[in-house]
Amino acid sequence: MTTREITLSNFDDTIKEGGIVLLDFWAAWCGPCRMFAPVFEKAAEAHSDIVFGKIDTEAQQELAGGFGIRSIPTLMAFRDGIMVFNQAGALPAQQLEQLIEAVEGLDMDQVRKEVAAAQAE
Repeated sequence: MTTREITLSNFDDTIKEGGIVLLDFWAAWCGPCRMFAPVFEKAAEAHSDIVFGKIDTEAQQELAGGFGIRSIPTLMAFRDGIMVFNQAGALPAQQLEQLIEAVEGLDMDQVRKEVAAAQAE
């Protein structure tokens, strides 16, 4: 599967699909973003069961602003609609694979309990 363009209009539906969603916040003028793009694309091709979305921070300023994006590239991972990873900086291929494995291995019942406890505070 290739990457998908994520916009304000399709963001919620994409996250609510369930499963794993990886988002790359980027811009055309960003050198590290251009360097990370082929790594992200290759991972998308290798993991057809995961949604790989790209958010152009120039075109989607409201979405980027809503997440407080200050540095790009920024990579976010969602699983079952819950953000489980958020980090600025390009990842090498091996680290991206490790991240994917970690997200796949999460105990989502435990994650939901932790989210509920944090929201109750």
